[in-house]
Amino acid sequence: MIKKTSRKSKKDLRHKRVRKKVKGSGARPRLSVFKSARHIYAQIIDDSSNKTLASASTLTPKVKELLQGESQKKQDAAKAVGKYIAEISLSKDIKEVSFDRGGFPYHGRVKALADAARDAGLKF
Repeated sequence: MIKKTSRKSKKDLRHKRVRKKVKGSGARPRLSVFKSARHIYAQIIDDSSNKTLASASTLTPKVKELLQGESQKKQDAAKAVGKYIAEISLSKDIKEVSFDRGGFPYHGRVKALADAARDAGLKF
């Protein structure tokens, strides 16, 4: 008998596989990315103390303000979130993170967010 798997269960398996390797500590926290159909979310997490150090999304007021004059492309929104999360983390003296793509393929919006965060000065 062949077991039928859904998209969500496949994504969850990929996410578990990534999380086995990626751990966030105090010295190098984890940059976690989640995307939905409309929005993209990013968090910097310290797994040793189970705390979120910084977060940003397309729903954050500053990011919304940045996106008002631009086109409504999702990749542009992901770039704005990546730039903003890097600014927040650098202001909190977090310069280096480990990237957790959350089971999503590394292309499109996830890649745009990562590239924008790197360009803004975050290292991973």
